[in-house]
Parts: sequence; structure tokens; C-alpha cells
Amino acid sequence: MNTDPIADLLTRIRNATSAGHDFTRVPYSKIKENILVVLKNNGFIESYQKAKSGKFDELVIDLKKGKKSIHLKRISKTGQRIYIKRKELKSIRSGLGLNILSTPKGIMTGEEARKQNLGGELICEVY
Repeated sequence: MNTDPIADLLTRIRNATSAGHDFTRVPYSKIKENILVVLKNNGFIESYQKAKSGKFDELVIDLKKGKKSIHLKRISKTGQRIYIKRKELKSIRSGLGLNILSTPKGIMTGEEARKQNLGGELICEVY
């Protein structure tokens, strides 16, 4: 049993990237898939796909080739949720990174949330 599946996802991606692997596998959940959609759309991973492994589904994540490290930091944790208003959203690394938020309209980047005038739970930051 995993107490924080999102932190597990981020850690697996971070470890596989620093070890030079081409792909990594994580157990499937909708929220993980939505986070991977944001990462793929912003160029932090190559692609992902849902696969069947035994009785359970899993996500196979194709990592960027040649990328030595990726900074993935979990902000809101199971013991302390961090909520942020639209006006409090700031750019990460002068626009090179991004915040990932869970908003009432789904999981999106901080920039998309700012454009839609939304706030929400700050899941993680990536650069």
C-alpha cells in the first residue's frame, strides 16, 4: 500500500531519469494519468500509455532521451494540503518550469489556471 501515490509517481520519474532509463512503470490511477498529460503537453516526458499488467493496469512512461535530470517537487502532501489563489500563482524559474494544480475544472498548469481565473490545490512544481 502506498500512502502518497502522486509522490511515488514523481519519485519514480525522477529516479528513472537520473539513472538514464528510457521508460518507467507506475500503477494506474486517473490523477496520475492527468498529471502525465500535463507533463507530456509541456515537454517534460516523451509519452505515456496505459498497459495491462496481471490483474491491474499500469502506466508506462517514456522519458525524454538525453535529459539528465528533472526537478519534480511535491508541494501539497497528504498531511498538509496547500491551496493557492489565482493571485498567488507565480512563475517557476522565470517561466522555464511550471506548477501543476488541481482545480475545479481539472488538473492543469499554473499558467492555464491563471488565464481561467482559477485557484486550487498546488500539487507539484516541475522544472
